[in-house]
Amino acid sequence: MRSAVTVFSDRGMERASIDDVAEHAGFTKGAFYANFESKEQLFLAMLEENFAARLEEIDRALSTEEEPEAQARQAGLDFHRFLEFSDEWERLFFEFAAYAARNDEFRVELVARYRMLRDRVAEMMDRRAREIDVEPPFALTELALMTFVMANGVALERLLEPDAVSDDLYATMLEIFFTGLRTMHEEAEVQRSERVGKGSS
Repeated sequence: MRSAVTVFSDRGMERASIDDVAEHAGFTKGAFYANFESKEQLFLAMLEENFAARLEEIDRALSTEEEPEAQARQAGLDFHRFLEFSDEWERLFFEFAAYAARNDEFRVELVARYRMLRDRVAEMMDRRAREIDVEPPFALTELALMTFVMANGVALERLLEPDAVSDDLYATMLEIFFTGLRTMHEEAEVQRSERVGKGSS
C-alpha cells in the first residue's frame, strides 16, 4: 500500500498500472491479485487504513477535559500535521475523487466509506455533547459534514497554494466554527427561557 501511494500519486490513477505498483513494492503481479481484486480495491483498503488513523486522532482530541473550542482547535492542528507529512496522500485523495466522479461504481464504494467516517465523527461529537450537556443547534451529521467540507477546502488550497495556508488555518476555522455553535446554543437557551417565562406569567 505504501508503494501504491507513491505510484498513484506520481502517475495518476488511470495511468498507473498494477504492474507498476507490484514492481515498486518488489512483489509479483500474482502477489498483488492474491490480496486485491483491482487497484480501486487497493485504494479503498488504503483509505480505510488512513481513516482509522484519523479517527484515533479525533477521538484523542475529543477525549480531553478541554472546552469544545479548544478540542476543535487541536483536531485542526492534528489534521494539518497529517497533511504536512502526507503530501502524497493529499494529492492521491483528490486524484481518486476526480476518478470517482467519472466512475459511478467506484464512487459508490468511495462514498460509502466516506460517509462511514463522517458518521463515526458525528458519534464522537454526540458523545462529547452529552458529556457537557449541550444540545447542538444542528444535526450532528450535518456538523460533521461541515467540518469535512472545511477540511477538504483547506487541503485543496494547500495543494494549490501551500504558502498561503498557515499551519493553524484549519485549527482557527474550527475554533471559530465551534465558538459560533456555542453562541447559537446560548442564544437558543435564552430564547427558550424567555418563552417559558412568558408562558408562566
